[in-house]
Amino acid sequence: QVQLSESGGGLVQAGDSLRLSCAASGRASDNYAMGWFRQAPGKEREFVASIRGMNDITFYQDSVKGRFTIFRDSAKKAVYLQMNSLEPEDTAVYYCTLRSYGGIYDDRSASVYNYWGQGTQVTVSS
Repeated sequence: QVQLSESGGGLVQAGDSLRLSCAASGRASDNYAMGWFRQAPGKEREFVASIRGMNDITFYQDSVKGRFTIFRDSAKKAVYLQMNSLEPEDTAVYYCTLRSYGGIYDDRSASVYNYWGQGTQVTVSS
C-alpha cells in the first residue's frame, strides 16, 4: 500500500505563486508515474501534470504549460508542483496521484493511477 499526503495549498492573489508538495509513504518504491489532478466546484476532475519515475518525462495540460512545473525528489519519495502566475481559473482542489505498475499508459488519464491523496485546496482571488 502507498499513502500520499499533499501540502502547500492556500489562498493567494492572481499572479502569485504556490508550491504543492506530495510525500509518498509505504510501498512507494514502485513508482512508475506521479501526477497532479484538480477539481473545481461543479466541474469534473482534470489532469494537470505528470512525471514518470524511470526517466522524468513530463506531461502538462495546455492551460498550465509555461506556468506550472512538476518535479520530483526520488530520495524523499516526493513530487512537487510549482505553480507560477496563478489565475482565478486555477482555483480547485489539487490531488496527488501515483501509478505503481509499469506498462504503456496515457499518464494524462485518471484511470491509470491507483493511488490518490486527499487533496489540497488552492484558491486564487482576482
